[in-house]
Order: sequence, then structure tokens, then C-alpha cells
Amino acid sequence: MDSNTYPAGQRHRSRPTTDTLPTLRLPPRIARWQWLLAPAFGLALLLIWEAVARSGLYAAFIVPSPGDVAHRWREIAADGSLVRHTAVTLREVLTGLLIGVAAAFWLGYLIAKSRVVAYMLMPYLIALQAVPIVAIAPLLIIWFGPGIASKVIICALLVFFPMLVNTVLGVRNIPPELRDLMASLEATPLQTFWHLELPAALPIVLGGLKVSATLSVIGAVVGEFVSASEGLGYLINFGRGTYDTPLVIAIVLTLTALALALYGLAAWLEHLLLVWQDAGQS
Repeated sequence: MDSNTYPAGQRHRSRPTTDTLPTLRLPPRIARWQWLLAPAFGLALLLIWEAVARSGLYAAFIVPSPGDVAHRWREIAADGSLVRHTAVTLREVLTGLLIGVAAAFWLGYLIAKSRVVAYMLMPYLIALQAVPIVAIAPLLIIWFGPGIASKVIICALLVFFPMLVNTVLGVRNIPPELRDLMASLEATPLQTFWHLELPAALPIVLGGLKVSATLSVIGAVVGEFVSASEGLGYLINFGRGTYDTPLVIAIVLTLTALALALYGLAAWLEHLLLVWQDAGQS
């Protein structure tokens, strides 16, 4: 079909389908074992770590063996301190993530819908993002105290900008033809949001949620580094001060597992909410 037969405005906005997008395919022999690639790579890193620890090049308190780290992790798990401090950090992470994501979504939606709001607020939001969070964390501790409030605010600030940008992109990338269709059906603003804007922007918005989920852990730990008497960040500070390197590594691995769990939860939510998209492509 000749390209001139398409309606004006559609020729340049046509999106590639999943069938036309390039995909990375593994060779058939490797594809059957692809689920083993990540564990195999992790095992290789573990063996290298063990070899370096046993080589004698570094003292045990500088590079402890994986066995020493596992033993230290079991100790803090057995005495209950790991669960207690993890619960504190997790509460800060989830609260900050919820507040930051909610605020970023609605403000991003408002910016995407109003150029006046965008021109008025975006320079300040970008300037705020340009300031390292570790630079303003002490100020937030002074203003809001060393309790959970300051940690939640630091966490919310760190997750705010990625979610904001993805929300703006998701709402602005909705094809104008679909908006015209909703207008022709005399849909109310609420109906347009619920039946068009939210479903159309959801894939990009959920991508921002996955990024924010991992950043939320960093935000909570940064706050605990500055001032805290409990939490996983506090344990890292304690281990650093006492040269308890196995404790520090054990807590870092725990934080990594926590971030991966939050990312996996966001990915599961993405799959759950976008099941209609997979059904439409099949």
C-alpha cells in the first residue's frame, strides 16, 4: 500500500510491532541451558573470591572468605539482630517508595498535561535532581530529626525523579488519534484518564517503578549512614568502625537481596497489569 494513502499524522507515528523489533537470540545449544548462565556466573565469582581470600595476599579482616561471611550472617540471623534491623530498613524503604512514586506520578501527569506547569516546575525539579542526595541528607536530618521521617524523605527524593520522567514520557507518547477518538466519544477527563491515558502510559510508568524500587534501598541506607541507631545502614557503619568486614559484606549482600526482591515484585506487578498487552500481541 502506498504511504500516501495513510491519514496525515499517522505515517510518522507508526510504531514498530514486536514482530519487527530486533531480538537477541541465543544459539540453540546454549538456549536450552540459558537458565543456568546466571547461577554459573555467580558460582565463578564465588570461586574467584574464595581463591583471593585463600591466596594470603590480603589479611582476613580485609578480604574474608565466603565461609566467614556466611558464618557471620548466620550469627546475626540467630540472635535476631538481622531481622530487627532489616524490618527497620524495609519500613523506611516501602514508605519512602510509596510516597515518592505517588507524588511523582501525579506531578508527572500534571506536567505532561499542562505546559504552563512544565515550564514553571521542571527547572527546579531538574536542579533538585542535580544535587547529590548525600549532600542534602545532613540537612534533612537536622530539619526532620534522626528518626524515620528523615529517612523516608531521603528515600522518596531519590525515587522521585525516575518515576516523574517516565510518567511524563508515558502520558506524552499517547497518539493524538486516540485522544481525538475519546473526544469524539464525549469522554469525561476521568474516563479519558482511566480508559486511555493510564493503560497507554502504564508500560513506561512501570519501567520507572522498577528503577525506583531499587533506588529506594539506596535512599534508606544513605539516611541511615548519616544518622541512625538501627537499620542495615547502621549495621554497616558499626561493622566498618569495628573492622568487622564479614559483617559489612553480609549486610551488603542482604541489601542486594532486598533490592532484587523489590525489583522482582515490580516486575511481577508489571506482568500482572500488562497481561492484556501480551494477549493482544499473541
